[in-house]
Amino acid sequence: MPTPLCLLGGTGIEDRAAHGHDRDRFVEIGSLSKVFTGTVLTQLAKEGVVGVDTPLEDCLEEVPAGTGITLRHLAEHTSGLPCLPAGPAGPPDDPYATFTEEALRASLRELDRVATGPLGQEEYSNLGYAVLGHALTTVTGRSYQQLVDAYVLMPLGLEAGAVTALPPRERRLVPRNLFGRPRPLWTLTGPILPAGGLWSTCRTLSQVVTGLLVDRRLGPPAPTWQRGSSITWHNGATRGSSVIAAAHDDGRWIVLHRLGAGEATDDLARKTLLAAPAPRGGA
Repeated sequence: MPTPLCLLGGTGIEDRAAHGHDRDRFVEIGSLSKVFTGTVLTQLAKEGVVGVDTPLEDCLEEVPAGTGITLRHLAEHTSGLPCLPAGPAGPPDDPYATFTEEALRASLRELDRVATGPLGQEEYSNLGYAVLGHALTTVTGRSYQQLVDAYVLMPLGLEAGAVTALPPRERRLVPRNLFGRPRPLWTLTGPILPAGGLWSTCRTLSQVVTGLLVDRRLGPPAPTWQRGSSITWHNGATRGSSVIAAAHDDGRWIVLHRLGAGEATDDLARKTLLAAPAPRGGA
């Protein structure tokens, strides 16, 4: 069965939504949610609400003194925190179901023990972004959605709620089994939300990517973004949904979403972006 796919990009890339995909339906964007969390951090830092290098213990009273972890460490995956939350694992078909607010707070109180890696060494951490999101909502007294709306979407000319954890059910595009029934989704609306729980339409996501990476309307990209020799990118994957967004230094860009495995999505996006002709005047 062909995999539903949506591809949007700049000059030289042919936009298409194939095999039942729809660029105006909401899809899970997984860890690409981290880009929104990191961008909120950089914008709050511009306003002086919090500093990128503010110690985490200054934001959250539960955190033990002396961990040395800053908000930058969390954003750059150098906090020493493990990829997955500590505590009882969720079921195989819903690994974050047991990561509740209570579980997050328990981790915060023992953060010096939860950290398994050396401070400053990169280790990709979903837990780190859950903690970062919690720190930002605590410092501001605003919900995560309110922060995304105020510091990412609206400054880019998009409507509040255009990227959200709770899109209308009738507008969701979800993976289905061989019998056409929706597959169960992971529970990503709890404290793991800032690390991977957002949904977006591909059309909206393309506006976010061009605004943040091509036009740089909010300044330099947040430290969340991954950086290659000439490409800035980030991907995301959930149980049955995968996405990647990337921009080349010369202005080429791409958003690719598939209801399928992330590895194939990343590979197709890389080939498509590099095969596109560079814009006139590009590097």
